[in-house]
Amino acid sequence: MIKVLVVDDSAFMRKALSTMLDKDPDITVVGTANNGQEGLDMVRSLDPDVVTMDIEMPKMDGLTALRHIMMESPRPVLMVSSLTTEGAESTLKAMELGAVDFIPKQLSKVSLDIIKIEKDLIARVKTVALRKMRHVSARAVRPKPAPVVRRRRVAGSRPVRDVVAIGVSTGGPPVVQKILSSLPEDFPASIVIAQHMPAAFTGPFAARLDGVSKLTVKEAETGDVLKPGHVFISPGGRHLVLDQKISRVDVVVTDEPAGELYKPSANVMISSVAKAVGKRALGVILTGMGYDGCEGIRDLKSKGGRALAQSDSTCVVYGMPKAIVDAKLADEIIDLDDMSNAIMENLYK
Repeated sequence: MIKVLVVDDSAFMRKALSTMLDKDPDITVVGTANNGQEGLDMVRSLDPDVVTMDIEMPKMDGLTALRHIMMESPRPVLMVSSLTTEGAESTLKAMELGAVDFIPKQLSKVSLDIIKIEKDLIARVKTVALRKMRHVSARAVRPKPAPVVRRRRVAGSRPVRDVVAIGVSTGGPPVVQKILSSLPEDFPASIVIAQHMPAAFTGPFAARLDGVSKLTVKEAETGDVLKPGHVFISPGGRHLVLDQKISRVDVVVTDEPAGELYKPSANVMISSVAKAVGKRALGVILTGMGYDGCEGIRDLKSKGGRALAQSDSTCVVYGMPKAIVDAKLADEIIDLDDMSNAIMENLYK
């Protein structure tokens, strides 16, 4: 039985989340709290397996409560976030502090979406509970600066691969931040990223990455052109694809294919990379639930590209990387601490 504590200052949200979670026979809501201080006290007394945590609350806000939880007794915390720019910035900060994922605060909408939200909520709680906190320690509160990877210097050498395509989902923001902040300013390739996120989050996510990285990071727009040292984040709710021209590679942001489960889709993006640049590409699949990215990597490998998978022990959720490992599509399985170096080295393989 997975024990969940719900912390939210809204009585409606406490009731809605509790009702949905209690429908699953493997989950029990052991308590609810209406502010961060009460939530922290209940974490200490009830020892829940998973905590859902609102951000804006009286007495003690969610970020402060999260800091205390991560210092005292780390465990999976899912933030309950409003789909606004301010909500996005707070949620990204929370994930940097150790929260594993977030739940969009859409429950006030009376619509058929409630069933989808319920299934997603239960799946996330079960997944993070199973993973426990292998990836988190009290050090998450004071992250060490990542060592900067040095560009490989070989006389007359040029990278064999000049496009890196990254697919990532649950637990991804701090992982992507760690990788990009370790890459040098003269990184000799372009990077495109499909991170499963709502539309309101990808702009602030790109801005945060641009601030901590020596690379230039932006939310992708149609008309952007791939350049070494530039990173393009697929907008939430849309797909990023590449279009090879005679002398350049263009970025295109599109709503098609409309029927994809994930928008942005790692499969759609990586398959387009395979079609546009073929063996010039390196695919990287990082932490995330599900299988998105596997078919894209299959297409990339068929064109002579290479693929890296994040290791089980360093993933928040070993779903997406496991899919390409099980399909024998991964050329290397890499711990997070070594991923920046591995990306650099594989540009020359």
